[in-house]
Amino acid sequence: MSLKIYMKTSDHTNKETETEKLTQILSMLQSLYYKKKDQLEELQTEISEIHTILNYLNSIITNKSFSSADKLYSDLVKKETISVEDYFKEDISEEKFKGTNIKRKIFSDEKQKEEDLLCILNLYDFKKVEIKFMNPEIRAIRETSENFINLFLRGALIKIKENNPNLSVSYSFFKNTDKIEYIHISNLHSINDYDLITEKIRELLACEKISN
Repeated sequence: MSLKIYMKTSDHTNKETETEKLTQILSMLQSLYYKKKDQLEELQTEISEIHTILNYLNSIITNKSFSSADKLYSDLVKKETISVEDYFKEDISEEKFKGTNIKRKIFSDEKQKEEDLLCILNLYDFKKVEIKFMNPEIRAIRETSENFINLFLRGALIKIKENNPNLSVSYSFFKNTDKIEYIHISNLHSINDYDLITEKIRELLACEKISN
């Protein structure tokens, strides 16, 4: 009788041990999955930006003679890399910039799930920025809020306008409220300005999240 009880207890212990090991493996695989998923999303964003740059370079080469295109290629090989900032130094008509777009997304969580998407920024034609707040009725970003004025207006737009008087800004509001849904910025001159705008919008959203 005691032998049977021992065997049952032993079997139960083995099952618990096996379940525990499987749970640990599951946890490890889940962590690995989300890590790889995050890396993939980052790569997709980088690929999108690189694709935009490639389209821009192709448009230059297509509209130049072979000798000019060949020289451009040789210069790129010598430099090995090219900064996006160089695009603003080129004496090229605005027609050449049409169709370019650098998109950035801001998430509330490091895992970057679509349900945690807070904001989308688009740089069009290297001149115009469109900022869209997701669920603006929940974000409740207002032009008169202290965070908006200190972080975004003073921290980004006023600094940019000091060197770029032609910079213009307009807003689209959510359903006739004072909650901002879109911010439209025109006449941008530098990719560094786009970086600053992105940084300050990220800080603004982080502060508004804490405030709310």
